[in-house]
Amino acid sequence: MRPFLVALAILAFANSAQAADGPNCAIPRDIRPAKSRPPPAHEVSKGVPVASYMLALTWSPEWCRTRANVRDARVQCRDNRFGFVVHGLWPNGGGKAHPRYCGPAPALSVATVRANLCMTPSADLLQHEWAAHGTCGWSAPEPYFAKAAELWRSINAPSLASPSGRTVTAGDVRTAFTARNPHLRRDALFLKVGDGNRLQEVRICYDLRFKPARCARGVGAPDHVSIRIQPR
Repeated sequence: MRPFLVALAILAFANSAQAADGPNCAIPRDIRPAKSRPPPAHEVSKGVPVASYMLALTWSPEWCRTRANVRDARVQCRDNRFGFVVHGLWPNGGGKAHPRYCGPAPALSVATVRANLCMTPSADLLQHEWAAHGTCGWSAPEPYFAKAAELWRSINAPSLASPSGRTVTAGDVRTAFTARNPHLRRDALFLKVGDGNRLQEVRICYDLRFKPARCARGVGAPDHVSIRIQPR
């Protein structure tokens, strides 16, 4: 069997992550929204025109590999076994600056946190994403998260169920996504890897109409790079 076909077999296209994890994930009864905090002054960037958008998907097993014991990791790392989860929906600028912390961001309601916790399984992260990114394009958190959820539902994400220790390429991951999502283009998929070329995130680039578009700042790890995928 050719290496390309072997790699696709390794990636084991099971059910899509959102279908398997989203509506059926375990949510604790004692949900507490995160507190609203003043943004770091050096990160505030108001008035930067939005040139594109990016939906960042975190490979949860890799995140939990080193953070399972942090304070806000219960839902993501102990109560559930996620594949991809939504890190956030980001308005991006056309140059080096991106819009961030564009307006006030009071603490999210319990209902809003509960409604989105299976998509973004952290109350702290939900609050941060609304404050840092949502305020730069939406007047309230509910429509912001609704747009992120709409884009997430449109992605049939592969499970990336790679056996422990096996290495595939960044190109294999892009092929896994485009095989299940014909509307995606390879140059719209930015792969972020960490130490040891471990897959951390797949980020999908969109234009101002939320149509998949070429990532303006490259695609991260190029196709030929070998990467390691933490098993679920």
